Amino acid sequence: MTTQQTDPASSAASIRVALDTNCLYTTRAGTARYTNGLLAGFQQLGAQAPLVTPLAWPVENVGYRQPVRSLKTAYRELLWCRTCATAQLRDGAYDVLHSASHIGFHPPSGMRRVHALYDLVVLRHPEKFRYWQRFAGVRFLKRLKAMDRIICISRFTADEAMSLLDLPARKLEVVHCGSDLADAKGKAEDALTFSLPDSFFLFVGSLEPGKNLALLKSVYRQAAESGRPLPPLLIAGMRWAGVESEGMAPGSWTYLGRVSDPVLVALYRRAAALVFPSKYEGFGLPVLEAMSLGCPVICSRAGSIPEVGGDAVCYSDLSASAFLGNMRRILSDPVLCDEMRAKGIDQASRFSWRRCAEETTAVYESVLK
Repeated sequence: MTTQQTDPASSAASIRVALDTNCLYTTRAGTARYTNGLLAGFQQLGAQAPLVTPLAWPVENVGYRQPVRSLKTAYRELLWCRTCATAQLRDGAYDVLHSASHIGFHPPSGMRRVHALYDLVVLRHPEKFRYWQRFAGVRFLKRLKAMDRIICISRFTADEAMSLLDLPARKLEVVHCGSDLADAKGKAEDALTFSLPDSFFLFVGSLEPGKNLALLKSVYRQAAESGRPLPPLLIAGMRWAGVESEGMAPGSWTYLGRVSDPVLVALYRRAAALVFPSKYEGFGLPVLEAMSLGCPVICSRAGSIPEVGGDAVCYSDLSASAFLGNMRRILSDPVLCDEMRAKGIDQASRFSWRRCAEETTAVYESVLK
């Protein structure tokens, strides 16, 4: 008997996927970067990519003004998902629904379900969330056992899914994120509309207490009291009320708010180091971004960070004296900095959105066998 050979490219290209892209309209944090990165990765695959159709209510809801935000959230998660989304899933004849948010979709019978799981911070640190976020997040996590496959963005997240949710290993696939910021290098210098200090440290991330800016305040205070103040700290990220309540920031700090990717590239390329004392990370995208652009990284060992940083970053205990000591080392040892830049670029090359898209496509194929 002759076995018919199947072209892998044509097999993948025939898969019809509805990809949940709602986070592109509700956040500017890592979940949105994951979704945009995955879409870019599919584009790079060309003819080898599955047929991906966005599934979203395309109305922005990134502000915090109430009750507008709550009303939009309620519509998206309680009404749109049961009406418009259900109709699109029914009429689109999709093979796979790839959800990437806590929205409870209602796909037709027979459609395979894949979910992207970033972290389990809502279980580890529920105090960080409003009541509705906690309720919706925990309720959705209980539904994950019904998924055909769960894509975890790190081995750390997969391990937590098994220990905290009792999910079987056979349903979990680890597919790391990538970074495409290096592609914006040519535009970076032109994008700057403000002058940068000759020397500065950089923090990048959503500004909430878990990112641990409070520790960096202690670091800068300790440095000032010693008579050897540190260079300024530039902070890129949306400022949350939780950070504002932590007390006055040092006078040398500058909050830049959300910045464009070209500006972010310029910041990474010129910073003495990225300082990232996070208490919990499902992936730690700023660490990868910094390494890809040759920026030294001083960070904690929280969550998935060692999985991403490998031996290319400087790990520090979460104490003011330890972080201060490592920041001073970076400033005083150019040989160490050069070594970290080279190691960082090499480590970052192991992660890409194209690879993320390839491995995600393989997950789609596996659930349809």
